[in-house]
Amino acid sequence: MKRWIKASFMLFATVALLISPYNASNVEAQNSKEIDNLVILQNIPEAEIKITNNQIDLNALHLYNDGHFKEVSDNLTWRSKNKNVATVNQDGIVTFTGQNGRSWITVTDGKSTDEIAVHHKKSDQLIIKQEGKRYNIIDNAIKGMTLNEKIGQMLMPDFRNWNGKNVTEMLPEIEQMVKDYHLGGVILFAENVVTTEQTTKLVAAYQDAAEKYGLLLTIDQEGGIVGRLQSGTYMPGNMALGATRSTVTAENVGSVISKELNALGINMNLAPVLDVNNNPDNPVIGVRSFGETPELVADLGISYIKGIQSNGVAATAKHFPGHGDTAVDSHLGLPEVPHDKERLLEVELLPFQKAMDANIDAIMTAHVTFPKIDNTKVISKKDGTEISLPATLSPKVLTGLMREEMGYDGVIITDALNMAAISEHFGAVDAVIRTVKAGTDIILMPVGLEEVVNGLLEAVETGEITEERIEESVRRILTLKINRGVIKTENPVPVEQLVSNAEAVVGSDSHKQVEAEAANQSITLLKNNSVLPLQVADEDKIVVIGNTYINNLHEAITKYHSNTELVRATGPLTNDQIAELQDARAVIFGSYTFNVSGRAPSSPQMQLVNQLIEQVDAPVVGVGIRNPYDIMAFSKIDAYLAQYGFRDASFKATAATIFGDNNPVGQLPVTIPDLNGDVLYPFGSGLSY
Repeated sequence: MKRWIKASFMLFATVALLISPYNASNVEAQNSKEIDNLVILQNIPEAEIKITNNQIDLNALHLYNDGHFKEVSDNLTWRSKNKNVATVNQDGIVTFTGQNGRSWITVTDGKSTDEIAVHHKKSDQLIIKQEGKRYNIIDNAIKGMTLNEKIGQMLMPDFRNWNGKNVTEMLPEIEQMVKDYHLGGVILFAENVVTTEQTTKLVAAYQDAAEKYGLLLTIDQEGGIVGRLQSGTYMPGNMALGATRSTVTAENVGSVISKELNALGINMNLAPVLDVNNNPDNPVIGVRSFGETPELVADLGISYIKGIQSNGVAATAKHFPGHGDTAVDSHLGLPEVPHDKERLLEVELLPFQKAMDANIDAIMTAHVTFPKIDNTKVISKKDGTEISLPATLSPKVLTGLMREEMGYDGVIITDALNMAAISEHFGAVDAVIRTVKAGTDIILMPVGLEEVVNGLLEAVETGEITEERIEESVRRILTLKINRGVIKTENPVPVEQLVSNAEAVVGSDSHKQVEAEAANQSITLLKNNSVLPLQVADEDKIVVIGNTYINNLHEAITKYHSNTELVRATGPLTNDQIAELQDARAVIFGSYTFNVSGRAPSSPQMQLVNQLIEQVDAPVVGVGIRNPYDIMAFSKIDAYLAQYGFRDASFKATAATIFGDNNPVGQLPVTIPDLNGDVLYPFGSGLSY
């Protein structure tokens, strides 16, 4: 009888659970809200510990029953057991007193307690982590994830537009997608980041939308010609930094960029470019590179990375194994680098190896084929032809070369998968499955989230991809998030406070000063037939001529000399226009090119500058606004300066140099050939006053 009652009760309970709101999914949701323990973040084996000015900023995490974790700051009590060695305030900031010895720093929320040892001996400070299963929070998190949640951590789509409008504030549809797909990250573009206040609110809304794990909010903020933020400090780009030859300047620039991103809540920068620009015909890298020698790229790149990663922002070296020696833009086609591994190790791969050794957070792949590394052939879905497998999809490149030979165990992120080099030749799902099998961790801008997720789920179900392979990527992603503080918090800072802080940091005077100093150091004077600095009287007329960005150059020149006229022209002038230039004291021509045809002597722009050189009596000063290679087409010019980018700071630095307020110290970071392929200006060229 008792057995029957017991069995009946169990049957009743089972039915009740099925029809009640407290079914299995609700139990799981309930468990996800139950706090299981409290740990000090710095006790986690994967967590990096940074000691700055004799201080350590400790953080506490609540661990939940389903394995996820959140940062907690309210209602905690911090205590030092030996205040003679180290003190701790109630924000978890530990300060060494300078006295030798050891102290235990404890934290409690009233229910759970954790501690960590800090040690001072002579001039050395040590942090001694606790050990135990409770600190294996990444393993525990992965055990508690569904397969969908694991796949979601690997996805990083963009939401530039929605229904034809730029996404500048959180939309309910996007918020739901963040939740439904358990997204691990989102990439932002210029369409999304208009003002400091708006950007801060949008980024905070994305983090609010994530349910368990912080989002990687990513952006391409390289400086120079590639920068998405529409407010803040526009740093000179990499080739400008290459011209400075200063690792200090490179680090300062990286630091300012990361401080501004961090203030906005953006925690991952897809920079720096570590491609070695040893091909003057490269249409996509060019001035985005530090220069043409692997040593220069490595030295400045590592300094830039140090600056970026010092302020809570992840840096990303790109585009592995090297996009510098190509003549095709991977946004438009599929480039090839034909070199063998020995040459690649000496040139293209050297900066990436140095970055790996310097603990770079992430590395982005290149949609470029390297047939001497991977000669695998596949059939293009574009036209049915046989093509080589690009690096982004190659196990031999990502796992064999990067992981096994070069020893890299950080995060691998693809370049955008909607670029033509991938999208035209491979299906959206096929490309994602291939890149995951190859070794990718983060899938950037997949085409069609639902199709891609379903494709990955099916690939795991059929055994084409193992769940263990997915978990390897999730482990790296969570490690990165922990090290850069990308953790959901139980006590979020009010958005108004975030905005106030961002407005104080972004575009600050001190940051603008770093920008100006970098720009001034970068200006490279390659030719000067006793023309510069200009010596002009108030009544002397200066004429600025050109088209692209010529208003910026004219405005910068006018601030030094008000009697400056602007002539906007895209090709040769008429005889009457030439006649009007004969009373000019000097003519300043601003050239702008981004490809080989643009700098050809036959192009209208170059016909114009050569016309000025031949027909105008006044000296002609050339300014290479973007590419230093422009002088190849007008080598007989009287004076020529390279500024490597079109941001205001570079125009101001050029104007200051033309009028003698800035002594040019820039050294050419590339070799400029002449039209016959001989050397016109060698690497390192640069004149001063």
